[in-house]
Amino acid sequence: MSKTPIPLRNAVSKLGHARIVLAGLGTVSVLALVVAGGFDPKSSTAAPPRTPSAIQVNTAVAAESDVPVYLGGLGTVQAFYTATIAPRVDGQLIKVGFKEGQMVKQGDLLAQIDPRPYQATYDQAVATKDKDAANLANAQRDLERYVTLAPQNFTSKQVLDTQKALVAQLTAQVKADQASIDSAKTQLDYTTISSPIPGRTGIRLVDPGNNLLAASNTGIVVVTQMQPISLIFTLPEEDLGDVADGMKNGTLAVQAMSRDDKTVLGTGSLTLIDNEIDQTTGTIKLKASFPNEDSKLWPGQFVNAKVLAQTKHNALTVPSAAIQRGPSGVFVYVVKPDETVEMRQIQVGEDVDGKTLVTAGLQAGERVTTSNEYRLQPGTKVSYTPPGGGQKSADAGAGAAQ
Repeated sequence: MSKTPIPLRNAVSKLGHARIVLAGLGTVSVLALVVAGGFDPKSSTAAPPRTPSAIQVNTAVAAESDVPVYLGGLGTVQAFYTATIAPRVDGQLIKVGFKEGQMVKQGDLLAQIDPRPYQATYDQAVATKDKDAANLANAQRDLERYVTLAPQNFTSKQVLDTQKALVAQLTAQVKADQASIDSAKTQLDYTTISSPIPGRTGIRLVDPGNNLLAASNTGIVVVTQMQPISLIFTLPEEDLGDVADGMKNGTLAVQAMSRDDKTVLGTGSLTLIDNEIDQTTGTIKLKASFPNEDSKLWPGQFVNAKVLAQTKHNALTVPSAAIQRGPSGVFVYVVKPDETVEMRQIQVGEDVDGKTLVTAGLQAGERVTTSNEYRLQPGTKVSYTPPGGGQKSADAGAGAAQ
C-alpha cells in the first residue's frame, strides 16, 4: 500500500501556526520581565555610575621651624665617685654611725673601731718624747758650761766634743720621738672612719662587734656620690666629627631617656670624649655629667642618651605620621586646591619628637595627609576639617595634624 502525499497548502498552514505560537510565547516572556524587574523596553541605556564620596583624612601643613638634631646611643649610669669604706687598722668594730641608704656628707662618722690600744701607743710615744726632750735640755746646759770653760782650759777638748755629739744625738732622738707620735696619732685617727665623699650609703657589710683586719680588705659599706652623677654611653664613630665640632663651639646638652624613649630622666652636659675608638664595635665612648637633683638616675641603670649636636634653623618639617614609604622611596600625599591628593616623592632628614625634617620635594604651606593613607591613591577626593571648622582650606596651622 502506497503513502498518500500531504497537500502543500496544509503544510504551509501548519508552519504559520507554529510561528504564531512562538511569537505568543515571546510576548509573554517580555511581559513577565516587565512585571518582575521593572524592565522598560523603551530604555536601552544603563544608569550613570555614582560619584565616589570623599575620604575623611587628617591633614597638616608643612612649616618652617627650628629643629634640634640629636645623636642617640645606649649608656650606663655611673656614680660620680664611689668609695668602699674599709678599715685601715685592726680592731673591734664598736659603733656604726650610719643607716643603710642614708645620705651622708663628707666627714660624717661612718664607723668607730676600738681606739684604746692605739690611744695607749700614742700616749707612750708622747711620754718617750718628753723623756728624751728632758735629756736633751740637760745635755745642752752641760754643753754650754763646757763651752764657757774650754777657753780657760778647765775642760778638755775631748769632753767638749763628746758633749756636742750627745746633744746632737738627743736632738735626733727627739725628732724620732715626734715621728713616732705622728704615726701613733695617725693610727689612732684611723679608728674613727669618716665618709671621704658626699653620697648615699649602701647595705652594711659588717655588724658591730666583729674584729676587722686591715689586710683583709673587708669593706664596711660602699658610699656612692649621686649628685652629680655620670653617664657613660657610646655613639657610632661616624658621629665623632659632629660631636667634636659641637664641643668646640660650647658645651653640648645631653638628655638621659628611659628605655622606651618616652620619659626624660635628666638633662646634663657632655664632659668627655674618650681618647680612642673601639675597633671591635666601631664606636666612641663619651661621658656626661648630670646634677640628678631628683635622684631619677641610679648607678648601674641602663638609659638612652641623646646628644644635642646642633639646631637647624628654619627647617621644613611635617608630622612623622605623614611620611610613607614605597618601592620608589619616601613620599607623602599632598592635598591640592581641588581637594584631591597627589603622591609626592620627597627627601627626609632627622625624625625629632614626632616631626620629620624634609630636605627636598615639598614647599612650606603645602598640606599633607596624616591619616587613612592606605585608602588613598593619586586623584582621590578627600575631606578634612581646617582649624576652627568651617570651609575646607589649604591654609592651616604650622606643621600640626588636623
